[in-house]
Amino acid sequence: MGKLTSWFKRRPTNLSDSGQGGTDESLPPKHLAQTRQLLSKMKILPSKIRVNRATGAKPLHRRLWFWAGLGVSGGIVASIYGISLIDRTLPDQSELNAVFREQTLTIKAADGTILQQQGEATREQLKLEQIPDNLKKAFIASEDRRFRQHNGVDLQGIVRAGLNNLRSQGVVEGGSTITQQLTRILFLKQEQTIWRKLKEVRLAQKMEQELTKDQILERYLNLVYLGGGAYGVADAAWVYFSKSPDQLSLAEMATIAGLAPAPSLYAPDKNPEAAKRRRNLVLLRMQEDKIITSEQRQAAVQEPLALKSSSPKRVQVESPYFTSYIQKELPKYVSPNVLKSGGLVVETTLNPSWQKVAEEAVAKTLRNQGRWENFKQAAMVAIDPRNGEIKAMVGGKDFGKNQFNRVTQAQRQPGSTFKGFVYATAIATGKSPYDSYEDAPFVVDGYEPKNYSENFRGSMNIRDALTRSVNIVAVKVLIDVGFTPTIKLAHDMGIKSELKPTYSLALGSNEVNLLELTSAYGSFATQGLHAEPHGITRILNRQGKVIWSANFKSKRALDADSAAIMTWMLRNVVQAGTGGAAQLSNRQVAGKTGTSDEARDLWFIGYIPQMVTGVWLGNDDNRPTYGSSSTAAYTWREFMEKAVEGMPVEKFPQRPKLDGRKGTIKAQSIKPKQVLNRSIASKDDDSEGESARNSDDSGSYRRRRRRRSYSQETQQSSDYTPRRRRRDRSESSSSNSSSESSTPRRRYRRVESDSPRSRRSRRELPPANSSGSSGSSSSQPSWRDRLRPSNQ
Repeated sequence: MGKLTSWFKRRPTNLSDSGQGGTDESLPPKHLAQTRQLLSKMKILPSKIRVNRATGAKPLHRRLWFWAGLGVSGGIVASIYGISLIDRTLPDQSELNAVFREQTLTIKAADGTILQQQGEATREQLKLEQIPDNLKKAFIASEDRRFRQHNGVDLQGIVRAGLNNLRSQGVVEGGSTITQQLTRILFLKQEQTIWRKLKEVRLAQKMEQELTKDQILERYLNLVYLGGGAYGVADAAWVYFSKSPDQLSLAEMATIAGLAPAPSLYAPDKNPEAAKRRRNLVLLRMQEDKIITSEQRQAAVQEPLALKSSSPKRVQVESPYFTSYIQKELPKYVSPNVLKSGGLVVETTLNPSWQKVAEEAVAKTLRNQGRWENFKQAAMVAIDPRNGEIKAMVGGKDFGKNQFNRVTQAQRQPGSTFKGFVYATAIATGKSPYDSYEDAPFVVDGYEPKNYSENFRGSMNIRDALTRSVNIVAVKVLIDVGFTPTIKLAHDMGIKSELKPTYSLALGSNEVNLLELTSAYGSFATQGLHAEPHGITRILNRQGKVIWSANFKSKRALDADSAAIMTWMLRNVVQAGTGGAAQLSNRQVAGKTGTSDEARDLWFIGYIPQMVTGVWLGNDDNRPTYGSSSTAAYTWREFMEKAVEGMPVEKFPQRPKLDGRKGTIKAQSIKPKQVLNRSIASKDDDSEGESARNSDDSGSYRRRRRRRSYSQETQQSSDYTPRRRRRDRSESSSSNSSSESSTPRRRYRRVESDSPRSRRSRRELPPANSSGSSGSSSSQPSWRDRLRPSNQ
């Protein structure tokens, strides 16, 4: 150490500069001492220092290899960081197998046929094996000749495309692979930026790791936009040539394949010459790749460009009332974010065959009966009561003119169809169908119900009262069982609308819609089980994965015995009562008619074991009609006769024994403040003649009656009140007088009883061999039957 120190003293060394001279005397003594001490610890010999000084070596930051290494290392680090940054903006790995574009919605029927599409959707998704081999190879030759060799990005293709573009002094060939184009279709926007291109490249590499080449090609051929509103090769074959892909000629395949780079530029219907040049180029590449022979190419080149244009199938909408209902139901099952991103496929319950028959039946009724019975709208819905699946839905006359769905949106008074719930409650409390009530003038707390025929039948049992749709008996039964049990049972069976506890509830004064009323009657068909009505079975996301599926469980609404008894009673309505027009030749049918006052609403809800169907006829502005509920029953039959073709014939359960039955619902009888019963008086003497007159469908009596009622409606037109205020108009207090002569005239609610005695003559009565509610019908056809147009 002493020698080193003396050497430093004898041989001053520049320890502070980079070899450009100077002595250590320029350093402060303190720094010099620290430097010497450091050198001592590092064991750096003076000879080494002398060598470095002699050779003139440069420090690291002045050496080229140092900066080159630093640049390479930095580039690697930057690349890794850039790739990680790009990856963070890309879709998740699980999303790379998407089969639908974003912002699309496809609604399918139960058999897989497409009902409606929104957005950039492909009408026909084909499997790869369904696409002709030459059509697949034409796209590969045109767009990505090394498709089977690269891993998503084709560097050779990029170089080749660049040279060809330079040679042609224009863009004649692109460098994007089919995989890159697919990633752009599914995940990226079309902006021309470096960042988008980098994401495209990275996505293509990831997609090649996730999918096979065949899967990539299949998705591409189904999703690529080819102009004219066509997405995919199947749509393009239809739009340009009105053919399916397997019917295309080689020249037509090449024409479609040539559209991919610029559909607007090469569209054969807009630029036929450009389309031919592009077609011939594709054919040349196919020959160069040994896909076709020179003879095949020459023959295809000589083929004229014969177009047969058609509108894109994806713009067509089938069953618009149903599909609009489905779109409103979607938010119940998927989140707003999923809906917003789109790409959904909705599989529904609709039976296309039944839907067509339903549309025809409704159109026929509106075209024929609607003209002379003064109604302009109709609605129908058919449901499988065993699982709640909606099989057909017609919401009105013309969706193009009016999108209001009268199945789900129209709240109307159900009239006598609501009596089904009143009597079901009575049966469930333990009452027998043969329990009798007096059909006679009756006032309860100032409310006076009236039978539509304005006559009375005296003592009659529950079954006959339902068959003939007698209003007074229905109100008396409601008083016996109570508001609360009746309303609860109606809600349990499927009625969702608010039901108010008023005496007029028994006659259908509370508004409901056709879907819930039909669904509720379906609970009778399934022996008391109710399944929620629905139109969606599954929802699939962009990757084709099921994100929601229907799992509606049936719930017990009414005990099985009471439901069987009600079906037995409702069968009698069709066999011998107001629903005779709904009879089917070889099947058991149960159902109930309904008509609100002034025949503003005409209803029939009927069912067989496998299906329940509801029909409503009327006017949107609530104007009276000249029809009756038998027209609705006739429309029901028009649909059901064709819908049940090929369906196994099933029978309803046998009526259970009535003796010893115990109720499953506890009655909560209403205790009115005032009840006034009147005698039938002299009307009993004429009831038989009145019944005969009203049953006569062939004479002048009906014509006189109809003219008289029409005249009365004209005189009363100024007194019409809105539908919501019209109903409960007789619940004011009455006089305590017990005599009819001293009782002031009360306002009463008069609702059609839907019986054959209706002043609004029925279009069609039960067959002559059926037992009617008022005797056998005349053998002569009625004037309505004579005027009724023949089946068209």
